[in-house]
Formats: sequence, C-alpha cells, structure tokens
Amino acid sequence: MEIRYPSSPADFRTYDTKRIREEYHIQSLFTQDNKRIVYSHFDRIIVAGLMPVYNSLTLGGGDELGSEYFLERRELGCINIGGAGVVIADGQKYPLENGDGLYVGRGVRELLFESVDNSNPAKFYVTSSPAHASYPTVLIKEKSARHLELGTAENCNKRVITQYLHPSVLKTCQLSMGLTRLSPGSNWNTMPCHTHKRRMEVYLYMELGPDDVVFQIMGTPTETRHIVVRNEEAVISPSWSIHSGVGTKAYAFIWAMCGENQDFDDMEPVDMRSLF
Repeated sequence: MEIRYPSSPADFRTYDTKRIREEYHIQSLFTQDNKRIVYSHFDRIIVAGLMPVYNSLTLGGGDELGSEYFLERRELGCINIGGAGVVIADGQKYPLENGDGLYVGRGVRELLFESVDNSNPAKFYVTSSPAHASYPTVLIKEKSARHLELGTAENCNKRVITQYLHPSVLKTCQLSMGLTRLSPGSNWNTMPCHTHKRRMEVYLYMELGPDDVVFQIMGTPTETRHIVVRNEEAVISPSWSIHSGVGTKAYAFIWAMCGENQDFDDMEPVDMRSLF
C-alpha cells in the first residue's frame, strides 16, 4: 500500500511537473494478477485497482490501516471496467458485468475478487473511505443506477452522469461514486469550474486510445496547473482544488468523493474571469 500525504495550496504553487505527478497522479492500476493500492491522507480515501486473471485477489487489513481486516472501520465502492467478474463478500457472491457497481458496508471481513474468463479479465476499480456505521452490501447494475444528462454540444460538454453510490440510490456513510461519459464531439467536463471545500475527489480516466490524453486542470482558481492523464490512470484532487478536464477526444471517468457531507450542491462556483 502506497501512502500519499496532504499538501496545501501554498505548497502546491511551488511544485514542478514531476512533483505534481508524484503527489496526485496514479499509474499502473491494472496489471495481471496484481493489485495497486494508494492510501491518501486527503480525507483518508483509498484507491485500488485489482485485475485477477488466474488467481483470486483480496483486500485485507494491516499496519497502514491498524486493522485486522480491510473493512473493519471502512466502507467500499467498486465498479468493474473490464470483463465479467465476481466479488465475494463474506461468502456471498456478487457477479459484476462491465459497468456494474457494488457497495460493501463496514464490518465485512473477507473480500475476494475474481474473473469469470481469464482471456477477458475483470478490472475492479475500488475506492474506500472511513465509515462510522454499517450499511447493507448492494449490487448496483448500471441500468438501475441514477442517470443524469447534462451539458450541451455547443459547449463541448454534453455528458451522462451515472450515480452508483448516491443518496438517491442507496445509503452510505460518506462515500459517493459514479461514472461520467462524454458524448462524441464533447471533451470538456466541469467547466465552468468549481471547488467543494468539504469534499475531496478522485478521478479514474478511461475509454482513451493509446494516443489520447486528458488534461486535468487543478489548483486554486488563481494558481492553476495541469496533469496529463492517459487511459486508466487516476488523479487525486484536494478539496481546495478545481478539477476540470479536457481531452483530445470524448472520454469517460469514474469519480469518487468523501469528506464532510454528500450534498452535491455544496460547492463554490468559480467566476471564469477570475481564472489564471
């Protein structure tokens, strides 16, 4: 498990490209029969990628969490972006096709991740946050999640937001999670931009070709920087940062939030004329 520590806006303004990528960028999330786990001290979120091919993969406790098992004091959200897979939570099997999600509540002791077909393995993208209560494990089929259409073709930001872990879909302690997919011809997301100082966010970018990139714009509105992100790479976005993205083509991304509340309207819009 890799540990990432918090940084302040004052520190951020002095970072060069290498330092920005070291602090906020996450690569190599999905490799054969392996798991990549990053623990960020921004609201203590955990980001993980698991790609079981020939073997089952597990998430467990350890010194970093100070717990006997992974969900002793945590909750978990998972979206499968690969082939068909299965998550086994305390012996109960939950089949996840591509695009399906799963919420697992605090107190589940055993977690196993498996692929159905090793020639087309599952890719489980997992986020986890601290939890103060236990809620039931729920399988969320993509079609049964909450779908919102936003943006316009004229503004190059027409998109569909699919909310998996959201108060209108199911109950969680603080973790929210969903998938946004831009329509062909659109390449902007979250512009005009905003911050939400009571929640941090993590993004996993996907559906990009080998020559495609997304520029995630971050920093305070008057000290913006960017990270070049490629397919199936993630970015940690602090609560004080804007988090807009523009791609060389339409793309999709999974977002996850945790922090003070789950109110999606609790944000601070940024006057576009104030951006620098």
